[in-house]
Amino acid sequence: MKKKGALIVVSGPSGVGKGTICKELLKDYDNVEISVSATTRSPRDGEVHGVNYFFTKKEDFEKSIENDDFLEYAKVYENYYGTPKEFVLNKINEGKNVLLEIDIQGALQVKEKYPEGVFVFILPPSLKELKDRIVKRGSETEESLKLRFSKAYEEICLMKEYDYYIMNDEVENAVERLESIIDSQSQKIDGNLEYLLNLYKEEI
Repeated sequence: MKKKGALIVVSGPSGVGKGTICKELLKDYDNVEISVSATTRSPRDGEVHGVNYFFTKKEDFEKSIENDDFLEYAKVYENYYGTPKEFVLNKINEGKNVLLEIDIQGALQVKEKYPEGVFVFILPPSLKELKDRIVKRGSETEESLKLRFSKAYEEICLMKEYDYYIMNDEVENAVERLESIIDSQSQKIDGNLEYLLNLYKEEI
């Protein structure tokens, strides 16, 4: 019997830097695999099925929704996006840690379906810093910036639903903290009890 992996769910307000943290983690840390989402949108140049996304037809995606095949899903404009349950659980049962970077609403959906996941909330050093980061992106209109910023504190209040927080003051520090959280999960008795008992039972 193999030791189980863990599902590590990373989220936080838009602009907090969760994508950058996850990208940096994956560069040097080999104890985790990225979760691959399913989508009904068409592949872009260079995107590979099963690597970037699982590309699927709309009717197949909707059938999967009916069959409860997703840990979470959302419709963005005309396309669906979702986290396939089977893919994640198979990886975990193989002993691999799965990293899922997702928005807060998606993370809360995952928690309903898979509460034994490890939920990590990324915080900005301050709301001013968060606003500055969003402005630097240059992708927001004045109106959308105000709307996004007004929701930030409401989103931060949802960190009570999470297991851990990471203050993203410096990316390098934040990555180290995330690594520590993932490493600590591999030593938890809960979830690994059967594996550990079998390990010693074989010697009796």
